[in-house]
Amino acid sequence: MELKTVLTKLISHTPIILGSEKFSKYAVMLPLIQKEDGLHVLFEIRSLELRRQPGEICFPGGRIDPQDIDGKGAAIRETVEELGIYQEHISEVYPLDYMISPFGMIIYPYVGYINNANSILPNPAEVGEIFTVPLAFLINNPPEKYKINFKAEPEENFPFDLIAGGENYNWRARGMDEYFYRYEGKTIWGLTARILAHFIELLD
Repeated sequence: MELKTVLTKLISHTPIILGSEKFSKYAVMLPLIQKEDGLHVLFEIRSLELRRQPGEICFPGGRIDPQDIDGKGAAIRETVEELGIYQEHISEVYPLDYMISPFGMIIYPYVGYINNANSILPNPAEVGEIFTVPLAFLINNPPEKYKINFKAEPEENFPFDLIAGGENYNWRARGMDEYFYRYEGKTIWGLTARILAHFIELLD
């Protein structure tokens, strides 16, 4: 291959996260609503009829579909579908940092303000319950943090003879902080808590 051909390929290439084309892509909305005592963050409890993570606390959201313009459009669409509101009831939508999950997902989170909270009518097929937490409480009560360690486990026929160190190769251990918020008997954790913690950090 000629240098000119190589350079042409490089010039026309737009960098992305390596391997991200194989990742599932999701968008979520961190909804803010106004109550008498100030701003609150709204959470959903997933319907017990759902196949994935029934009964867990989450934000509105889901997979980015081909018809979605972008992650923001997907987050708004999912929020409309799950909370039973009109798109016009969602305003001030801004992106947070996107997240790469160790489980093959890229999550694009957004913050949005629901300006007509009284109109919320959750879709029972997806949402078992909704509740809110005062933003002031979340700011004043940092999450508990616990470490999760991921252990490398090569498959049975892994070619150890091809790497320096062989079966004694010193695999690098990877750890991840897991966040937990507790509020009135409910526990917010997982990706939802990580997104929430990032949002709170931005307000500091």
